[in-house]
Amino acid sequence: MNESDAIFSVSELSQALKNAVEKTFPNVRVRGELSGITRAASGHIYLSLKDADSVINAIIWRSTPCGFKLEEGLEIIAGGKLTTYPARSNYQLIISDMEIAGAGAILKMLEERKQKLAAEGLFDSARKKRPPEFPRVIGIVTSPTGAALQDILNKLRDRLPVRVVLYPAQVQGAAAAAEVAAGIKYFNNLDADATQRPDVIIVARGGGALEDLLPFSEEIVVRAVAASGIPIISGVGHEPDWMLIDFAADVRAPTPTGAAEIVVPTKASLTDELAKMGAAMKSNFTARINLAAQRLDDMRIKSPAQMIADHRARLADAAHLMAVNWKNYISQIARQVAHLGQMLESMSYKNVLRRGFAIVRRGQIIISSKDDFATPATIEFADGTAAV
Repeated sequence: MNESDAIFSVSELSQALKNAVEKTFPNVRVRGELSGITRAASGHIYLSLKDADSVINAIIWRSTPCGFKLEEGLEIIAGGKLTTYPARSNYQLIISDMEIAGAGAILKMLEERKQKLAAEGLFDSARKKRPPEFPRVIGIVTSPTGAALQDILNKLRDRLPVRVVLYPAQVQGAAAAAEVAAGIKYFNNLDADATQRPDVIIVARGGGALEDLLPFSEEIVVRAVAASGIPIISGVGHEPDWMLIDFAADVRAPTPTGAAEIVVPTKASLTDELAKMGAAMKSNFTARINLAAQRLDDMRIKSPAQMIADHRARLADAAHLMAVNWKNYISQIARQVAHLGQMLESMSYKNVLRRGFAIVRRGQIIISSKDDFATPATIEFADGTAAV
């Protein structure tokens, strides 16, 4: 290769370059933003990793697992090997594993997805359904080998007997989101009278890193939860962990154990509740008995003589009251008449005549001007009239 006069064919040089690249970079990890994502009919994914200055082509074979949704602009750390494609004289990264670059990028992606799904109404409180108080069958979607399932079963043993139906699903990795969504759809598609159809569904997983919980924030899971006709309780992670499934679920439990506590009451709590209900019923029944006894006492039959005496007493009271009211009424009317007479007297023109005035009339007409005066006429004084 180093001989200055060596002449190679294009294929020889291309193969030499391929060998050199693959030998020099057999295992690399690259950080960059996803761009130009294309899924071929074969299932392989073609994309680019870029930063501010450069771009590297990359391929994800269809058999390579991916634990999150690939989106334009998402920053990831990809591991794999470099190779060349001699037919086009370019190089590319064959990705064997990948992760989102840092918690900040994950949280940013989740917040954007949350806003998108919330705008579609998938998190509206009006969509929430109340789980039954006493479910007959509980459906659980989780890993059959995980600690979450055992925690739920152990907690249910301390509570009321209930039938549990498990839909086994991966809770981590590339296939987890699809399997969890499939479990939710499976339970919903059962006939209403099927013995396997649950009254409530628990989707559960134990705690883990933020990256491990990402399947429970995938759109396929959130949409399956929002579309479920069966109430769903989310028991994913621990108390501080919040995945998008929690916003779509009808009830969010802090842990898988907490989901079991929510869905089925304890025997002790039911015993206490029954005792309180019994005490309330006893108190109510006693009050009703006492009221009925009082009514019976009021309804006891009296003798005819006693009944006549009671009526006579009531009539006497009514007559006395009528007499008092009538006397008061007459006195009030008399006072009003006297008052009106006094007002009439004070307003009479006779009082004016007594002070030395007189009224001149011609017939019934009062003369108020000398130009209207003519005889015959009469003059009225306080003590009588005189003809003119």
